[in-house]
Amino acid sequence: MSLVLLGPQRQQVTLPGAARRLAPEGPVATITAGWQEREGEDQELDAALDGRTKNLALYRRAEEVAARDPELARGHRDVQSALIDLRRLYNIRLSHAMGAWIELMNRGGKSPVAAWERREAAAAVRRLDRTHLAKVREIRDDFDARFRPLERPAVAAHRKEIAAILSAASLVAVAGGHVAVLLNRLRAFGVATLLEGKPVVCWSAGAMALAPEVVLFHDSPPQGPGHAEAFDRGLGVYPGVVPLPHGSRRLNLADRGRVRRFARRFGPAASLLLDPGSEATWDGARWRSPGVGQLARTGAVRRVEAW
Repeated sequence: MSLVLLGPQRQQVTLPGAARRLAPEGPVATITAGWQEREGEDQELDAALDGRTKNLALYRRAEEVAARDPELARGHRDVQSALIDLRRLYNIRLSHAMGAWIELMNRGGKSPVAAWERREAAAAVRRLDRTHLAKVREIRDDFDARFRPLERPAVAAHRKEIAAILSAASLVAVAGGHVAVLLNRLRAFGVATLLEGKPVVCWSAGAMALAPEVVLFHDSPPQGPGHAEAFDRGLGVYPGVVPLPHGSRRLNLADRGRVRRFARRFGPAASLLLDPGSEATWDGARWRSPGVGQLARTGAVRRVEAW
């Protein structure tokens, strides 16, 4: 498959050129569920894509399913409640684990014992991330086993319509917005399997949702400094990248220790700075990202043309 990751589109619109390279003609299926109630306000997006879009309307469809199948809706709410509680507890543990790792790195020391302790502290954070994501998957898998959502009539009818739109599309464009909402709606209709073989262009939350792993990050959020968190498994439509929309603005790249920890923690995937104007292309075998920054384990931002 061909896939293009773009930087955020609000300040610098690069979507039209990328879309024409991937699919110069034919219908474009768009996904704007991350915009929530504003999902249908896609006139500018349609104009950028030469008026050839068909919105999958996943947010609206999910609302209709909830109204038609209250039992499934209750199951979804129970899952979200469990995930919110899990995330809260994970972040408590993460704060302590990251604090230990940072303190050990800042203390320095060149002895073999000090180096071993730093490695163990880093490994502890990575283990915590992995076990958290495993628990998230367990909760979701239990829901799927109990409710078999894709087989329920209210979902199956919409999924059939979605499949028909995607089958006719020459390109799929996935916009940003609220990443958790977007990811939940994509999962609700099993969109990942319907995207197989389709050229895709995505940006912001869309790029995050299609990644193997969704990482939330902000070094200076309004509520005070925090740590990046392994939020959820993504759809895994493309491999090997942790997308960081507005990464240069939201991360303190001058702090080499923070950069080094981030790259090490989420490696071997490439932590990619998807700033306005950025573009990275996956051709099914390798990535090309001329001029796009990657966080390096040295604490620097490196520019890698292809890998």
